[in-house]
Amino acid sequence: MAANIGACGLVCSGCQAYLATQADDRVAMEGVAATWREQFNAPGITVEWIACDGCMTSGARKCGHCAECGIRGCAVGRGVANCAGCVDYPCPQVAGFLAQVPEARRTLDELRAAL
Repeated sequence: MAANIGACGLVCSGCQAYLATQADDRVAMEGVAATWREQFNAPGITVEWIACDGCMTSGARKCGHCAECGIRGCAVGRGVANCAGCVDYPCPQVAGFLAQVPEARRTLDELRAAL
């Protein structure tokens, strides 16, 4: 199975929320929600908030943050599968994120090199 890559280069198919959602495992989803509530000091995170089918999957459920992500919105608006396919990569919007998440930069750089 091919990896499901988010607009920003995060590998959705490696995310615990994505994996629990795809397995339709409510117990695992509650575990992810509980972990994220603590990790991100966000008491409002629920099972419904973490349900995700991948940020770039058309018409699918999006994790709470992914649904409102500016990087994702830009990629959708430009009609690219992820930022690696954008003529402006790396733009200032994604560059700030990639500086904090080097594994996402590696993923996008590898995808861009393969184009």
